[in-house]
Amino acid sequence: MGSVTRVACGLTALLIGLNAFAAGGAEMESAGNDVSDVNSLQRGARNYMNYCAGCHSAKYVRFNSIADDLELTEDQMIENLMFNAEKTFEPIETNMSADDSARWFGQSPPDMSLMARARTTDYIYNFLKGFYIDPESPTGVDNRVLAGTSMPHVLWELQGFQTGVFTEDENGSSVFGHFEPLTSGSMSPGEFDSFVRDTVNFLEYISEPVSSKRRAMGVWVLIFLAFFWVLASMLKKQFWKDVT
Repeated sequence: MGSVTRVACGLTALLIGLNAFAAGGAEMESAGNDVSDVNSLQRGARNYMNYCAGCHSAKYVRFNSIADDLELTEDQMIENLMFNAEKTFEPIETNMSADDSARWFGQSPPDMSLMARARTTDYIYNFLKGFYIDPESPTGVDNRVLAGTSMPHVLWELQGFQTGVFTEDENGSSVFGHFEPLTSGSMSPGEFDSFVRDTVNFLEYISEPVSSKRRAMGVWVLIFLAFFWVLASMLKKQFWKDVT
């Protein structure tokens, strides 16, 4: 029953998020990520550890598993990813205590292990790109995907700041129109899109690390079944050739 409850809660969160997104008049931009792209996953792991792991844990994936799947040596993993862990078999944990994070942000930042499955990669991709200046927000920004989010714009140095342009529909509700750049970041818009896409790619990977292996095995299973079908068809013809 526990697994059923978790699935139901994940679907509920997804539907609420998607409905709120649609109600705001926003359109989903496709993340276009590819979990078979190992180089993208390596960059995404770097991005996650540098910008996300300070607040968000990923306790269902271990460093040594990441190194194996992302084709990293143990030395590369220790030097570039293990900033707050001592053993290679440890999961990704945050150093921020739950009490401190709840006091600073109003709630503890969620674990990211299954976030891509709960919210979808497109949702996360649009969320990370969707921050805009809002003087009335405690963090100084709001998000067009998740209005009222307590998460600050941690990627502002890369993206820069932008303002959101809204219009009113026939019912007087505010509808998102588009973003207008306010300050430049250290990355161009194209570079930032790639940065976010790599990060989302890594999040999809950790949500189901065996997916690539399962797909590869599925190809071999299909090849075996096709060969077996051909062999069975030939045997059938041989057995029944005289029964006509």
